[in-house]
Amino acid sequence: MQVLLDNYVAVLLATVIGFILVGSAILGSRLLAPNSQSENKKTSYECGMVPAAAPVRSQIHIRYYLFAILFLIFDVEAVFLFPWAVTFLGVGKAAFYEMVLFIIVLGGGLAYAWKKGVLQWK
Repeated sequence: MQVLLDNYVAVLLATVIGFILVGSAILGSRLLAPNSQSENKKTSYECGMVPAAAPVRSQIHIRYYLFAILFLIFDVEAVFLFPWAVTFLGVGKAAFYEMVLFIIVLGGGLAYAWKKGVLQWK
């Protein structure tokens, strides 16, 4: 039990030190960084050119969000697939079939997105 508590004390100590370091960095930045509130600082930056008369906020098409969600889905797949591949020989048949089912579900999601035309850049 004492070893377990020692591990938690180390995690708690690292967390407290982390908060102190981040807090001191933010406080130091507030105190030491130059701060000026001019109109030029509030304008949007457009590659050194005078900003257009259009509003600064612009709408982003939903297609970008769909690509981002698909990327996250397959990124999560890689997070699950690599550790499984490293321990493939030791996990047994049940883990193999579970991973096959996981890949089939992701393949179904990809097929659905493909059928709906999400992957078409228009």
